[in-house]
Amino acid sequence: MSTHAAPVSLNIAQMEAVHHLAGPSLVLAGAGSGKTRVIVHKIARLLQAGLEPKQIAAITFTNKAAQEMRERAKALVGPRAARDLAVSTFHSLGVRLLRSDGTRIGLKENFSILDSDDVLGVLRDAGGNTDNALARRWQWAISLWKNQGRDAAAAESAAADDDERIAARVMRRYEERLAAFQAVDFDDLIGLPLKLLQRDAEVREKWQAQFRHILVDEVQDTNAVQYELLRMLVGERGLFTAVGDDDQSIYGWRGATIDNLKRLPQDYPLLKLIALEQNYRSTGHILRAANAVISHNPKLFEKKLWSDFGDGEPVRVVECDGEEHEAERAVARIQALRSAGGVKFGDCAVLYRANHQARVFEQKLRAAQIPYKVSGGQSYFDRAEIKDLCAWLRLLVNQDDDPAFLRAVTTPKRGIGHQTLAGLGEFASKWKVSLFEALFSPSLGSMLKGKAIDGLHEFGREVNDLEHRARHTTGSEDAKALLLGWLKDIGYEQHLFDGEDSDKLAAARWSNVLDFVDWIARRCGGEITPDGGSTFESERSSVLQVAQTISVIISLAERGDEQDVVTLSTLHAAKGLEWPHVTLAGVNEGLLPFRSGDDDMTPERLEEERRLMYVGITRARSTLAVSTLRRRKKGRDTVVGIPSRFIEEMKLDEGVVKEDPRVRLQKLRDAMAARVAPAPT
Repeated sequence: MSTHAAPVSLNIAQMEAVHHLAGPSLVLAGAGSGKTRVIVHKIARLLQAGLEPKQIAAITFTNKAAQEMRERAKALVGPRAARDLAVSTFHSLGVRLLRSDGTRIGLKENFSILDSDDVLGVLRDAGGNTDNALARRWQWAISLWKNQGRDAAAAESAAADDDERIAARVMRRYEERLAAFQAVDFDDLIGLPLKLLQRDAEVREKWQAQFRHILVDEVQDTNAVQYELLRMLVGERGLFTAVGDDDQSIYGWRGATIDNLKRLPQDYPLLKLIALEQNYRSTGHILRAANAVISHNPKLFEKKLWSDFGDGEPVRVVECDGEEHEAERAVARIQALRSAGGVKFGDCAVLYRANHQARVFEQKLRAAQIPYKVSGGQSYFDRAEIKDLCAWLRLLVNQDDDPAFLRAVTTPKRGIGHQTLAGLGEFASKWKVSLFEALFSPSLGSMLKGKAIDGLHEFGREVNDLEHRARHTTGSEDAKALLLGWLKDIGYEQHLFDGEDSDKLAAARWSNVLDFVDWIARRCGGEITPDGGSTFESERSSVLQVAQTISVIISLAERGDEQDVVTLSTLHAAKGLEWPHVTLAGVNEGLLPFRSGDDDMTPERLEEERRLMYVGITRARSTLAVSTLRRRKKGRDTVVGIPSRFIEEMKLDEGVVKEDPRVRLQKLRDAMAARVAPAPT
């Protein structure tokens, strides 16, 4: 197995990107070209030029990317300087702006951040509908509108049909409820800071003075609102370094627009364009296949990847009878690589276009006793027990958070039934107060009986007591003692065992809870920054301060070392990752490029699918197999499989070869026979 290392020193293009300080720059960073290295070296160069660490902001899209950037900056500039750098995700930066100045647009300091499940609940209520699938469609539509910078009025006036008009009306009621709850959703963490900076010159000048240079990673993934937020933050000076790759823009479906890359040279005429073309990841054959595919897209900026690693193994195109055969071939390939020596399970990945393709690979890997993980599986924070505890913590932060109130008051059960909650809700609605505020109202007795009110008052006192203690508890040990004592008081462990048929499952869920307690405690002790490396201070925090950050965290970035397992992943989830040995599965028309039913494949859609293929190819370091199906499942039917046009675009030659399974099988048999043959006497 070849091991490809990052460059020891910067190449000429990287040096140019690092040392350009006089104005804005766009660094076109091809796959595997060392973009994170450029960003951290640019941070070091800015510090050398006299900027304070707190005057430099580096913005990424994921907590994991922010954590990696912070660690690498720490190694380069030292822990003291790295601690004060504003390395964060767009959403964490939005939280920072709103916590500081959100009161100027009517938010109170302790606003709540709703997660996806909470949003669904509010939307079902706003639309007067219990259909989850319909509420999910509203959620997608509203999210897309918000990412395009539209409010409910703009969405309604631009609605193309009745469905969109209804969704826009639901959006209006949804916005009213968020305002009443003093809550925001994830899209608001970008939209509201933008509104704040656009409307308030004093706040705008404050933040422009705070951040003297802004570095943005993966700029091609920004949506319209993120781009405008960046413009507001950099102001007239325009001192920023944007790093991205137009060939890896694959998030159009969630509002990201490649138009932002086109706009940069227009909005900033002094923009310096620097292309990073040397790849430090893949062999020559893999890169030529990637270049050949992406050359069929119109080019915003010209670049061609190359590497010093030699040609390496040819890219193999594997024709399979169907999905089961494809999975068997992928498993056999992993076994063959392992038997050749030096290859770990963790060196191998199977990538595909859609989640449903994973199932058959899981079956075959389990049958072969090969350990694996499905990337993009259930997030730690999606587990019911973690959502329960987060609801309590959110209620401590913002007592107007009605979705959190409803979850906390019923978990564990405390004899407060649906009728009591319905009565409380009616009362709160009538007097325009939150559920928590309503439960202490002297006139609630007109709506509810004494026993029901007693139960609500007891819950209210528990929340107030916990909030007081959480506000004044800092440090790991004290935070842990507080949380474990609280869980014992509310009988949460017993609640888990009562709710599961299997003690083993209940014990696993309780173990997750203990992990969560430990995780919060470590943040209270300042061992890890409150959202895993993407906030701005790493001092001791109170339990309440850590609770404020929880809704921004999507996953636990630091849950133990990576295990030695095969990765199964969608192409979208694989972006930014790499493996020595990759199988691209289901490379057929209808799957990649993806086509739903008889919808028209617009040129823009096809270009984005081609970029997805390019991303898939460039995940591979040493070997790449591209498998295509002769027959494939389509719903309940089996249809003839047509190889994807992208296979032909890779150009079949000495670098991309069709693999004959019979020849391959014979070679494997010969290799195995040679290994077990007795030594000559």
